[in-house]
Amino acid sequence: MTTSVTNRPPEEAVEEEWLSCPDCRSLLYRKRLERGAKVCYECGRYFRLTAAERLDLLLDPGSAEFVEPGATVHDPLGFTDLQPYERRLAKARAATGSRDAVLVARGTVRGAPVVVAVMDFGFLGGSLGTAAGEAVTTAAETALADRVPLLLVTASGGARMQEGVLSLVQMAKTSNAMAELDEAGLLTITLVTDPTFGGVAASFATLSDVIIAEPGARMGFAGPRVIEQTIRQQLPEGFQSAEFLLEHGLVDDVRGRAELPFVLAALCTATRPGDPDWGKGDTDPVIRDAAELDTKDIRRTVELARHPDRPTALDHAITWLDGFVELHGDRAGEDCPAIVGGLAVLDGLPVMLIGHQKGHATDELVRRNFGMPSPAGYRKAARLMRLAGKLGVPVVTLIDTPGAHPGLDAERAGQAGAIAECLRVLGGLRVPVVSVVTGEGGSGGALALAVGDQVLLCENATYSVISPEGCAAILWRDPAAAGVAAEALRVDATSLLELGIIDGVVPEPPGGAHRDPAGAGLLVRDAVVCALRELRGRDGAGLAAARRAKFRRFGTEWGR
Repeated sequence: MTTSVTNRPPEEAVEEEWLSCPDCRSLLYRKRLERGAKVCYECGRYFRLTAAERLDLLLDPGSAEFVEPGATVHDPLGFTDLQPYERRLAKARAATGSRDAVLVARGTVRGAPVVVAVMDFGFLGGSLGTAAGEAVTTAAETALADRVPLLLVTASGGARMQEGVLSLVQMAKTSNAMAELDEAGLLTITLVTDPTFGGVAASFATLSDVIIAEPGARMGFAGPRVIEQTIRQQLPEGFQSAEFLLEHGLVDDVRGRAELPFVLAALCTATRPGDPDWGKGDTDPVIRDAAELDTKDIRRTVELARHPDRPTALDHAITWLDGFVELHGDRAGEDCPAIVGGLAVLDGLPVMLIGHQKGHATDELVRRNFGMPSPAGYRKAARLMRLAGKLGVPVVTLIDTPGAHPGLDAERAGQAGAIAECLRVLGGLRVPVVSVVTGEGGSGGALALAVGDQVLLCENATYSVISPEGCAAILWRDPAAAGVAAEALRVDATSLLELGIIDGVVPEPPGGAHRDPAGAGLLVRDAVVCALRELRGRDGAGLAAARRAKFRRFGTEWGR
């Protein structure tokens, strides 16, 4: 490598072909760097891309069709600082070849049609002025007219000061355009690149249904220097980075550049309508008559429901869903790992999967709090429920929890209200909802995900107002009476079917789901497919009304 450089005496040639990475100081061959989407092949640093380079990375070759935004005012204030604003604009246009900081294009991502608005930090720091706001709004209006998802790629230092309040109100203008896409039920996605601050972060960037960030990308309202000057404290390392945002539930995921086209295509595909004849070839395994169920020892059933090798929600996602994209965070400061969810495709039908996640190994069980969600978990679930309702996507919930987390922090953060909100949102969704209790169905923490049009229970699962141990401790005043309490509570499949609490029982492989997790998963898959097949043709308002009426009947003499 050294010989190659010294053999090229003109300094210009060296500068063209080689550059130094600012992080690791490695000498990088420019063509190799560009082939790798401008990610340092020594340390992984992400170099900035121009808007044109970003379109080339994300869109299928030859699919880009540029959309021209409307004309906007030019230098509305006649602004001059160290030099006239008009001169700054001219320099930025000459350097980038673009009219302003945002390019808009129609195109496809691995065959999925999208409209894309890409910000270029090289144009006056990607600042949001009238032309940039008009471009983002035009992109939203084009997506609305074409009935396709909108992808926003953000890179901005904030509002363009040289345009004064006209720049500020672009935040409202673009936010209104995003609201129209919400009302139309169209998917919106933001790809956060470094940096995304100020008016862009506080408007369209964070209003998307799904927010993906590149590794290391920073996003926030105030920049780090402003924050440090205001509070006179040094910020922690990694503050406002993509990884920090993911940990605090403010973005859905962090993905590398090589993955982005695949992730974006999966998200866009998960909003396409399924075939009208979807699921007609599947056989329903669900048992709906309690007389057809074998008598089981209740104590053994409780043990099997809690077996650590039973398939989890993520196991089910791997077994019978395609293109599952997990979505993280409650968008309010936390991400609870005890609830997982995301968009996926079930044999060609888009679905939203939401479920409790325990795990198998001890370290994962501890990290996921043994499947006991915090309020952030239920807020995340409610967010995904609303997204499914907006997109018209059926919801599948998988329940397996001892109960909601009962700790001090959970109470302080509003556990009761978070569960109540899930009950309200799920009960009123105008899309099909199928709920399956796959392990433990413990108390309100389970019910929060179990307000379904059809509520099914796996053969060796349980569903109860309280754990048998808790009931025994309170009413028998003896934890050793847990078996007697389980019988009295009638937590097993046969009892629950006789009571009418569940609509059917999903058989398990001989010996229990833990003996054959993949086989158990496929039985759940067949049950879900057949339930959705029956529900998906119904009117949305009728679905919600029937679901509410179903729960209205519970406990009444006329509803028995």
